[in-house]
Formats: sequence, C-alpha cells, structure tokens
Amino acid sequence: MLNVSIVIPAWNEEERINDCLLNATRQTVMPHEVIVVDNRSTDSTVAVVEQFMKDHPQAPVRLLHQDEEQGLIPTRDYGLNHATGDILGRFDADCMIRPDWVEVVSGIFTEDPEAMGATGPVMYYDLPSRHFGLRGDNSTRKRIYKADGGQPLLFGSNMAVRASAWREICDEVCRDKADVMHEDIDISLHLLGKDLKTVYCPRMIAGISARRMDTSLTSFNNYMRRFKNTFDAHPQHSRRHKPEILLTALYPVMHLLYPVWQKVLDTADINPAEAAWINEQMELAEQEGREWYDDTPTDEEWSEKHE
Repeated sequence: MLNVSIVIPAWNEEERINDCLLNATRQTVMPHEVIVVDNRSTDSTVAVVEQFMKDHPQAPVRLLHQDEEQGLIPTRDYGLNHATGDILGRFDADCMIRPDWVEVVSGIFTEDPEAMGATGPVMYYDLPSRHFGLRGDNSTRKRIYKADGGQPLLFGSNMAVRASAWREICDEVCRDKADVMHEDIDISLHLLGKDLKTVYCPRMIAGISARRMDTSLTSFNNYMRRFKNTFDAHPQHSRRHKPEILLTALYPVMHLLYPVWQKVLDTADINPAEAAWINEQMELAEQEGREWYDDTPTDEEWSEKHE
C-alpha cells in the first residue's frame, strides 16, 4: 500500500492541536509522517506540539516553521512541498480524523491508480447529533459539491492528493494575496484543469469544529462569497450547484445552536474533540488486545517450547 504523509497548517491552535495529533497518530495504519507547519503562532501552539513529540517519541511527528509570510496558502504549500509520502493528506489543526483515515486514504489511491485527489464527508464533533449530521454532510457533498459536470471538489478539512499530482500543480495554484478564495477549491480546479481525476469516498471521514458558524452574519456572508470568487478566478470551469446557498440557509440555526451546545459541553466537562472517535478507538484497542491475547502462549505452550 502507498504511504501517507499528513500536513497540518497551524496558527494559534493551542486548544485543539494536541487532540488533532492524537487522532492523527492513533490510526489502524500509522502515517508515514505527520507534519505540523507553524505559521507565526503567538500562543503556545509550538510548545504543545513539542511536548507531544517528547511524550510520544515513537510517533512520526515533525514540526516545521513557515515564518516568511502570514497565511494559510503559503503555510499549506510549505508543508506539502516538504512532505515525503506517496500521498499527501491535508486537514486543519482542529480536525479529528477517524481512526482508519490513513488506511482508507491509502486504499483509495492504491486501488485507483488514476485517482489524483480524494475527499470525504465531515462530522461536526462540537454539535449534537454528530452522526446524523455526518449522514447529511455525506449526502450533500455527494450531490452538490462538484464542478465540471460532476467532478468532486476537495474539501480542505478532509482531503488528500497524490504527491506526483501536487508536483504538477504546486507552481500554478493561486496565491490569493487578497484572501478572498477557497484554497481547497482552487486546488481542485487546478487538478481538473490538467485532467487529473478527483474522487469522493464516504469512508474517508474527518471530524471538524462548527466554529465557523460562531461568527457574525457579515463575516459568514463574506466567507460564502469565496465560492463565487474562486470560480470567477477559473472561468474555464463551471458548476451546476451552489453549496453556499444551503450553508447560508443552515447558518441561523447553527449560529444559535453552537454557543448553547458549548455551554452544555462545558457544564458536563466534556472535550468534544477528544470524544469524537473514542468509541471507535476503544473498539480498536479491544480488538488489538484480543489479538495479543490469542497470540500469547499458555504456560504449558511456553514451557514445552523452552524445555
């Protein structure tokens, strides 16, 4: 199977980066490397990552610094350009990938040599009814998150590209100095512009925060305009559906629900990021424990072997 590098751009992510790294390294298949790219953080992000590396010396975590320019795109590019894996996974520092994410991603690209980019659905781990929301997100992305007659668009919180494909487009992706575009859709359209195949996989699941909804209506609307701005920058590409219409319709409810649910979580002293995949992780640990138990010889077998 192909190995998978994970790139995590980070700016002032002290609250979630430790949980993110735990999820990235508690996988059914260990990633080739997990690269955190710090971008001039002014909080304790760097210290948290360094402590994680000290506490987990067996984990393939690397800390890089991109200090030349403030911004997600140069930080993302720096990490992708320094990654050494066959497949380059990328998500945000507050994302919690499912325990089989690396295995699924490796399988997608191993089984389909033509696949150059892949994405999947997300679960909002800090909202109620998480798994119901996951089903809804999966349905939405399969139906409308597309371009050019049905080609899947990659979602930056849950995406991967083949390293060879990234090298084809890395010098062409938009720098977006004005910061008005969706950088993940920009990558998608650059891939499609070279006839490089993108795929959608429902089993490639990540948990993300709904904190984007905890913003003013003006800020949210500006964020939604990034969809149009990105396609305007790529007039050779087209889309039939506009996801921003659905997201804008959901905004009022989620904007009201998000802070209320945070109070519930705080009162119950629950870390939603830590709890995102705890059941799946426990099942994996129990399975591994049973396998170790089955492989451990009995006293009689040990004595017979060593006599």
